[in-house]
Amino acid sequence: MVPGKDDILKAVTFKTSRSGGKGGQNVNKVSSKVELIFNLSSASFLTDDERMLIIERLAGRLDQEGNIHVVSQEDRSQLLNKEKTIAKLIALLKSAMHVQKKRKPTKTPKSVIRKRLADKQAVAHKKESRKRPQLD
Repeated sequence: MVPGKDDILKAVTFKTSRSGGKGGQNVNKVSSKVELIFNLSSASFLTDDERMLIIERLAGRLDQEGNIHVVSQEDRSQLLNKEKTIAKLIALLKSAMHVQKKRKPTKTPKSVIRKRLADKQAVAHKKESRKRPQLD
């Protein structure tokens, strides 16, 4: 189950800092860069199986305390960057918890096999007819 925005807001902390990039003098005054820190162990909306699946699949994104860090500094607005970090985290959790469906092996239909063999024979006949005739 993918968590909602309200559930995530209860389990995350935000850090803000000054962002680089465009913005002129505003960049030097406003802390618009947002870092979202999500602690997996404090997330009450996740089951133990989901938590283990996330730990396994996002092992490269976890720090030593088991936190996931998501950063956004694209916009000049702190509020927009907060929204973007939440959206990024939801997408990250959704992709980590996605379970691939098991493929059901199917048999190739006999009509497809017959058509492939007939096409093969037609190509062979075409190439055979291009050869020079043999003189006996």
